[in-house]
Amino acid sequence: MVDCLTTEQRHRVMSRIRSKDTKPEMLVRRLLYAEGYRYRLHAPDLPGTPDLVFRGRHRVVFVNGCFWHSHSCSNGTHNPATNADFWAAKRTRTVERDSQALAGLAASGWAAMTVWECELRDLTAVADSLHRFLGPPAGAIK
Repeated sequence: MVDCLTTEQRHRVMSRIRSKDTKPEMLVRRLLYAEGYRYRLHAPDLPGTPDLVFRGRHRVVFVNGCFWHSHSCSNGTHNPATNADFWAAKRTRTVERDSQALAGLAASGWAAMTVWECELRDLTAVADSLHRFLGPPAGAIK
């Protein structure tokens, strides 16, 4: 399939794709905040700059887009036909960077969880996974 946009138009579209405050990330943030969890955002002092940081718990949460981080779902395994070599190299570098960040966090004593964009179709399951990973929110009755 040929791209219907010019090179300049495609560049403008792609340059507006955000890495912070994405819709999936905002969904997870709202879910956790409503449950009583408090967190910090995008800690630059930690490997991989995690999306959500729970310093007191030594836990971090990454919210990843399936395409950009090459998840095993249908969106993540889709390979663009246009400029295929560029996209393959870019996505491979992203996966390598993700694994280095997870290894660096583990070496520093941090536990990490990744929430994938495709998993957000079932918010109840995501909430359950996050509760198991994070433990009860501060101030919760035990």
